[in-house]
Amino acid sequence: MPDEPAPANPMLVSTRNAHKVSEIRAILGPGFDVSDLSALPDFPDVEETGSTFEENATLKALAASRHFDGWVIADDSGLEADALGGAPGVLSARYAGPKADDAANNALLLRNLAGFTGRDRAARFRCVIVLARHGKKRASFSGAVEGIILHEPRGHAGFGYDPLFVADGTDATFAELGQEAKNAISHRSRALALLKSAEEWRKKRFDSSR
Repeated sequence: MPDEPAPANPMLVSTRNAHKVSEIRAILGPGFDVSDLSALPDFPDVEETGSTFEENATLKALAASRHFDGWVIADDSGLEADALGGAPGVLSARYAGPKADDAANNALLLRNLAGFTGRDRAARFRCVIVLARHGKKRASFSGAVEGIILHEPRGHAGFGYDPLFVADGTDATFAELGQEAKNAISHRSRALALLKSAEEWRKKRFDSSR
């Protein structure tokens, strides 16, 4: 009889962002049983009061890991425009206000960059992922992808600032690439690749006692 496949490792992503969970699930692959905060229906939203991506990811990971018997990751990510001193940065999801949608955030970014052209519109997507278990932070992983902000959106896939961002070495926005191509080069995939390959993580991930 052929060997049965190893069971997937339970992994909770501390978010209710369905787009983000879909990307993480696709990048991690079948070795992980990825769920989101719908697995904890009474879990309250975590206020992101940190001044860095790592601080916010840590807040979210630790909070969820106190209520989930397994590994938890939290992702905090965003866009950093050089001409704007790194803004929107940690405020990327709420750049145009606490309840802003993607269209409003993109419109504000374009207005703020209106006087800049060429490489003065250089920017990067950055992602920090924090791994936690039982209320303790175990590790963090960071990934970034450099690129440029267009003068108008292109493409209908992706989310957030994807229609405005073209990664260096490509001529398509993240919203034009499609998920598979985007996941091959994105900031999130680079951070998750480090998580998957980390020696400490490989040793501990099957040990439910830790």
